[in-house]
This record gives sequence, structure tokens and C-alpha cells, in this order.
Amino acid sequence: MDRIALRPATPADVAALSALGRDSFVAKFGDMYRPEDLAAFLEQTHSPAAVAGELADPERRYCLAEIDGALAGYCKLGFPSSLAGHGDASRPLEIKQLYTAPGMTGRGLGAALMDWAIAEARGLGADAIQLSVWSGNDGAQRFYARYGFVKVADIDFWVGEQRDEEFLFALGL
Repeated sequence: MDRIALRPATPADVAALSALGRDSFVAKFGDMYRPEDLAAFLEQTHSPAAVAGELADPERRYCLAEIDGALAGYCKLGFPSSLAGHGDASRPLEIKQLYTAPGMTGRGLGAALMDWAIAEARGLGADAIQLSVWSGNDGAQRFYARYGFVKVADIDFWVGEQRDEEFLFALGL
């Protein structure tokens, strides 16, 4: 098992976070979209400017997972959750992204980041954790189910002009 080091993100991490987010999304989902939709989404979500803006947002928290000093994954939280209208929690936190670098799944990164996210949620007094997951991403759904997350709603996720069917998962705290 790799030794995983967790730490908060800093402005110096923007380029690495942007690259990892872009590479991870494209590796997993890139072939699902028209090039113009994918490009628009990547610019809106994973460009250095977008990442810098998110990192500066006081409603966001980032945790980086490193192996041998290299960024291998990260988790981005939103508090309060942008998905709060879909559930009955009064103070939900949202896992906005939990990404690992391509080829790094199965090395404990997801578990380390999920443990961090749950601890953060409890520390902030959240009464639930929410996240959205693509309806066809069975591996991610199994991962979340191992932590006790359950599907609570069907929602939409937009990549450019393409609407994806997503599932809203929630974990009560």
C-alpha cells in the first residue's frame, strides 16, 4: 500500500489541480461528449482560472492526496451544498469532486479522501453529505455505497449542451 499524504490546497497548487481534474475527467468521460461540449466544460470547471476562483471561495475546501510528493488525487467540498433542495437535510455538505489521477484507482486514495470529507462534514456540523454521480458510473456508485451513501434523487448534470442523467447520493450524519 502506498503512503498517502493529505494536505490542504494552496494557490501554488492551481496548475496541478487544473491538470489532474482535466486529465481525470477526460480519461473517464471524454469519449461521451462532442468536442465543443467537452471543451466548454473543461474551461468552465478545470481551467486554471476556474480552479483558482474555486480555491479562493470561502465555501470551498480542498484536500490533496499525494504519493511520494506528487499529486495523485483530490477532494473538493462545498458547504453549504448546491444540491440542498433535493433532500431533507438542513445543513448538507456537498462532495463536488473526488478525483484520482488516471491509473491511480485502487490505491487507497479515494478512501483517504472520503474519510477526510466525512471528518470535515462532521467538524462543520453538517447533517448530511450529498454528491452527484453519473448514472452509468457503477464503480463510483459501489464505492459510495460502501460508505453508506444511498440514492435519493435523479438529477441533471450539464457538460456543455449535453445533459447527463445523474444520481444524487446522500449520507446522513
